[in-house]
Amino acid sequence: MSTRARLVDAAYAAGWRGVRMLPGPVAQGMFRMGADRAARRGSPQLRANLARLAPGADLDALVRAGLRSYARYWCEVFRLPSMDLADVHRRMDPHVRGAQPFLEAQAQGRGVVFALTHSGNWDVAGVWLVETLRALGREPAFTTVAAKLEPESLYRRFVAYRESLGFEVVAAEDGSRAYRALTRRLRGGGVVCLVSDLDLSRSGVDVELCGEPARIPGGAARLAAATGALLLPAVPSFTPDGWALDIAAPVPVPDRAAVPKATQGVADALGALLARVPADWHMLQPVWTADRS
Repeated sequence: MSTRARLVDAAYAAGWRGVRMLPGPVAQGMFRMGADRAARRGSPQLRANLARLAPGADLDALVRAGLRSYARYWCEVFRLPSMDLADVHRRMDPHVRGAQPFLEAQAQGRGVVFALTHSGNWDVAGVWLVETLRALGREPAFTTVAAKLEPESLYRRFVAYRESLGFEVVAAEDGSRAYRALTRRLRGGGVVCLVSDLDLSRSGVDVELCGEPARIPGGAARLAAATGALLLPAVPSFTPDGWALDIAAPVPVPDRAAVPKATQGVADALGALLARVPADWHMLQPVWTADRS
């Protein structure tokens, strides 16, 4: 392991040990200061993404708010394992909108695929989902995938962190094995969550996002087509003192031929929901085709 890799791993380990020991307002203040420093230095890709998502907005203010939102996410990541997860669910539950199709599908024994964004606190959204499914007698509550991180020790930390919250995690790098695990869960009436706003592979689907060409993952639609699962786009966000989750109307995927159209439907739904909470979209990487070029 390189010196840099050891330092990165040590920094995350210190975060999980130390941040939770600080009083909440102190920890939040520290992360907010870091976000404001980053805003002064500039964040060109975040600025470009937000300009497309929220045309006409005050970009200086929006970028600053976006970095503060992202800093809040990381502060909560380090504190979440020591929080009362049942209380987190209780606080978030009134701010979950559009959950009825999901609940009905589960009552019918039908699998559900959530197509999520990197926004708000998606780990807290996972906690809400875990507690909701446990109340329905589902165990493990849901399955997701984890992209490989370097160093290996950091990857293991993140997997252990999410498993401690009740998530079932499969490794993304073994594509065929991950696909089999996810389809097995869905055919058994389970739930799968996939982040669907950033394509890190070469198998994404070309779509129009907020009126411009982009590429997003097609995995959620492909799984729904293969298993008959319900496909639900969803966007986590923050409230001033808590969390929210907006779930869009189901996107139909009658067969594999419908995957491109369904992925466009996911892009339309995610774009519309994100436009309501642009500061909570933590996208510091290029999404649109023009930026990738």
